[in-house]
Amino acid sequence: MAELLVIRHAQASFGAGDAQSYDRLTDLGHKQAKVAGEALRASGWVPDRLITGTLQRQQQTLRSMGFGAAPETHPGWNEYDFHDLLHARFGGDVPDAVVGDRKTHFRTLRETILDWQAGGLASARESWADFAARVEAARAYSTADAGERVLVVSSGGAIGQLVAASLDAPPKQMIALNLQIKNTSISRFIFSAHRFFLHEFNTTPHFAPPGAADLLTYS
Repeated sequence: MAELLVIRHAQASFGAGDAQSYDRLTDLGHKQAKVAGEALRASGWVPDRLITGTLQRQQQTLRSMGFGAAPETHPGWNEYDFHDLLHARFGGDVPDAVVGDRKTHFRTLRETILDWQAGGLASARESWADFAARVEAARAYSTADAGERVLVVSSGGAIGQLVAASLDAPPKQMIALNLQIKNTSISRFIFSAHRFFLHEFNTTPHFAPPGAADLLTYS
């Protein structure tokens, strides 16, 4: 059976006040991606297809991993727009602590996603149903070709939803999974024309060697 490896992008610019400012890797993020790419090649895992969403941080991650070929892109692999969701929740006046304090940010994000899933945040540009549908469309696109090894660089929310859907888990499990996903972690799926299931979730073997643990981040 074929393999789909979905890697979360490397560390982006947490604390940026808008989506455009957040959408770029830090220096540490480039190092994380480089180590992840080296580990894949050292294991002998060579992809037949390279796919990312359309976000800059995803495409920068793939380049820093050392895969030089131009990837295919599918917008279904993009993250939900959490800046837009927070603005919808707070009427455009997001508290400073939600933007700059990690603990407050992630607690608020969880509450916001649960509200979104329940049909709230009507002013948001994307509904929960539309988000879930585009992630499924990205999965179908990425597993439809004859490639035996497919490498995708995506984002935490899309990966959390993909994992939850593959396990037929309740929607609320998506954010629980999302908040666990480490930068450049690997989630591995096995698929055929009629089957798709999770094999590994959120693994970071590239951070196991001595000294590499300092590269581990979650945002």
